[in-house]
Amino acid sequence: MLSIKDLHKLAKEDSSSLPQYKLAILGDCATQHIASSIKGYARYVELGMNIFDADYNQIGIQAMDDKSELYAFHPDAILIFMCVEKLYEAYCSTPFAQRSHFSDTIFTNIKTYWELINTHTKTTILQTNFPLFNDAVFGNYANKVETSFVYQLRKLNYLLMEGCQQTKNVYLIDIDAIQTQCGRPAFTDPKLYYIAKMPISLDLLPAVAKSVTDTIQALRGMVKKCIVVDLDNTLWGGIIGDDGMEGIQIGELGTGRAYSDLQRWLKELKNRGILLAVCSKNNEDIAKEPFEKHPEMVLRLDDFSMFVANWEDKASNIRRIQQTLNLGMDSFVFLDDNPFERKLVQGMIPEITIPELPEDPAQYVPYLRSLNLFETASFSLTDMDRTQQYREEAERTTLQTAFTSYEDYLASLNMKAVAAPFDEFHTPRIAQLTQRSNQFNLRTIRYTEAQIQELTHDENLITRRYSLKDRFGEYGLISVVILEKRPDKKLFINTWLMSCRVLKRTMEEFIINDIISVAKENGFTQVIGEYLKTPKNAMVEDIYERMGFVRKDGLFIADVANFNLNKSQVQREES
Repeated sequence: MLSIKDLHKLAKEDSSSLPQYKLAILGDCATQHIASSIKGYARYVELGMNIFDADYNQIGIQAMDDKSELYAFHPDAILIFMCVEKLYEAYCSTPFAQRSHFSDTIFTNIKTYWELINTHTKTTILQTNFPLFNDAVFGNYANKVETSFVYQLRKLNYLLMEGCQQTKNVYLIDIDAIQTQCGRPAFTDPKLYYIAKMPISLDLLPAVAKSVTDTIQALRGMVKKCIVVDLDNTLWGGIIGDDGMEGIQIGELGTGRAYSDLQRWLKELKNRGILLAVCSKNNEDIAKEPFEKHPEMVLRLDDFSMFVANWEDKASNIRRIQQTLNLGMDSFVFLDDNPFERKLVQGMIPEITIPELPEDPAQYVPYLRSLNLFETASFSLTDMDRTQQYREEAERTTLQTAFTSYEDYLASLNMKAVAAPFDEFHTPRIAQLTQRSNQFNLRTIRYTEAQIQELTHDENLITRRYSLKDRFGEYGLISVVILEKRPDKKLFINTWLMSCRVLKRTMEEFIINDIISVAKENGFTQVIGEYLKTPKNAMVEDIYERMGFVRKDGLFIADVANFNLNKSQVQREES
């Protein structure tokens, strides 16, 4: 972890060449050091952070006044930072008869801040929860006394979790989890709070800054999507080729419990939507045997999107996995117990994340959890199907080799797509796709669920969602288009993004044809596209011209009446 000195130094460095983000901070405590730490940590992850740090204890004033400095700043996100010390002061000032409703009252106040902000601006709200603080008035019995501070504090944190489920643009920053990990004596510095109203010790500010920045990065689509794992002494103890299946350590044998716990954690990540892949120096049949036959293995072969076991170098095999899954290499994490292999892969693939696993396997899971590599800003039930979808993609790749004509191969897939307006059911997946798509994304605009819900009913917009299936299975929702109605019968493509899983399936052509058809049906004479360059979306810089649009003054124009529809192998299916 970086030190507070490191962060303050980084905060002073020039970040004008980096992607920019505007964060406003409102607090009921002193937040200057918090702001500086966030700016420094953002610089560390190559994000330029422009921060408006409001004056002390100005949350309500800034949120209420539509002409306040807060709204003039036009932030991408607003961090509401509230401390448990102030909360305790408010509790002690509350008449005893009203204390059973204390948490409800405080939550109502916080929710009012959210509502005021949402009235005046369309932005993301980051709300801190409260670190557990036991005033030792009741001891352990506080957990049975509804009017105790401990009871009300825990209830308040629960209300905050429930509240951010209902208010979709609010995301919790789990300050309590940081304190739980390090302990309250390390988390706080009472003298610092008394002197400067700083609720967090200087030593723990980097952890708080990381938590805030991790969430912002997830909102920006900078998320990890795949874990590539070694096998010997990583997923189990021992060497399968030497020790045999009966000799490896897994389950209750030797240090096997530590490896079982790692597998169990990986399986939970897989269930959440993170892809798993194997990259091992082994004979494939020997490497697969424990997954097929060992009774105490938690992970099985169908938990993996790809399984690569051979005697080639691991960097080449990881690149093969990356190319097959068609994900950015910076979204990969590689786990290997061998420092030599880690160093070799890092040298050849600098953009991949490679944790320095401890020597003791008992520390694998605690260490990996502490890194918080898999922060996310969205989740939908369809995430649980992601592994199967990528396994189906591998089957499609295998089938392709049997055809001499790529067009014949596409025809054999029998692809069918549904094109329809946004609806409530698909809102979580639509928002998630806008947050995660980087490569095929023409303007790279991110949306929260709340924003998707709002623009779904905006009469100035036309929304389109696209799902695809073929002979192997469902791709699910794979593309999002938002069309903006402009004067003079012009339709502007505000957003067009697509999952890279369906590239070169002629889905791009299908979507453009659908946009032109929608424009014609609604009486528009021109469709206008725009490409805004980012470090990751170079693959689509000429997509409009390839689809038949004409470049003019930095935009791309399609004349609806005279547009020649593109040839596509995708057939339309009614929703």
